Amino acid sequence: MSIRDAYHAGSWYSSSGPTLTAQLDQWLADVPDELPGIGKTPIPGARVVISPHAGYAYSGPCAAWAYRSLDLSKAKRIFILHPSHHVSLSTLALPSLTAYSTPLSAFPLPLDLSTIQRLLTLTTVVSNRTLKFTSMSQSVDEAEHSAEMQLPYLHRLLQRQYPDRPESDYPPLVPIMVGSTNPATQSAFGKLLAPYIADAENAFVISSDFCHWGSRFGYTYYLPSAPSPALPPSSLPNGVMSTPGGNAATHLHEDPKLAQGSALGSRDKPARNEPAVHESIAHMDRACMCAIATGKHAALLKALKDTGNTICGRHPIGVFMAGWEEVERNQQNASELGESGAVEKGRFRFVRYERSSDVVSARDSSVSYVSAFAVL
Repeated sequence: MSIRDAYHAGSWYSSSGPTLTAQLDQWLADVPDELPGIGKTPIPGARVVISPHAGYAYSGPCAAWAYRSLDLSKAKRIFILHPSHHVSLSTLALPSLTAYSTPLSAFPLPLDLSTIQRLLTLTTVVSNRTLKFTSMSQSVDEAEHSAEMQLPYLHRLLQRQYPDRPESDYPPLVPIMVGSTNPATQSAFGKLLAPYIADAENAFVISSDFCHWGSRFGYTYYLPSAPSPALPPSSLPNGVMSTPGGNAATHLHEDPKLAQGSALGSRDKPARNEPAVHESIAHMDRACMCAIATGKHAALLKALKDTGNTICGRHPIGVFMAGWEEVERNQQNASELGESGAVEKGRFRFVRYERSSDVVSARDSSVSYVSAFAVL
């Protein structure tokens, strides 16, 4: 057995099993048992979540909202779609290992080797080029944190769901590293994954932080049209979201003013009568959340083009959204009435939004975090 070490334990999160267990349990307990306007957690049929992947000191509490929403009751395997932060990759890559370790147990989480091997046999054609899944080395796998930061939460949820089972009997993982894929490649690989997305026995975790803002990230886009004060974080876009002062027919992600901002210089600050930088960041993040909540891949692509928002998991999100659109094309009815109320299948609902700090100038920096789920 070739096992991936918990490479970032001890720095990004605790390497002590008891300490980490207590932290995860507390963050999960801090999430309400019933989400307002949604229902009791876990949300029945919520087989996919978007969860952040920063150090737990920053994003651990936010991620708990995604994992309280996630329904693993029917899961036979769990896909993790995550970005690549260190390796140049234009397609998608799969592990070459057999299991992933966490500090929560001496026994690792198994990978679904048969599904991984099956994916490696698939091909797709984009612009007359044949593309396929590739394999990543152990060193590349261990250096990438975006999948690893999901593992302790998944491990803890499975421990709580299956207290009498060994890790070897848990639903196995299918981690997929998604490179800097163009829209056509996202659509093509989305189609390859569509049968897995449609399968009620598969769950998905999409690993993504949101806006990385500041000179150190090379991104200082500012929107003077952002509302001030910003809309409260508890008021999250889910489906229809009107522009400030607009009407329900004017979707925030379609607002032409999103493309009319400019980059702040290192010495620039907004005027007193203009929105604060962190209010502009919140507005851009909200626009992208609204685009994702439509379930339309093209809506996300347009919001990203208009704002340049540095959502590091935009490519995994895009692949999944393209895959769900393929599922919809193959189904007669894309919505159902679930136990949690009228839930439109495949449409993400955002349940938490946080930022690491409230930026006031380009010399400051912040990273945004969201948690979301979709019923499939």
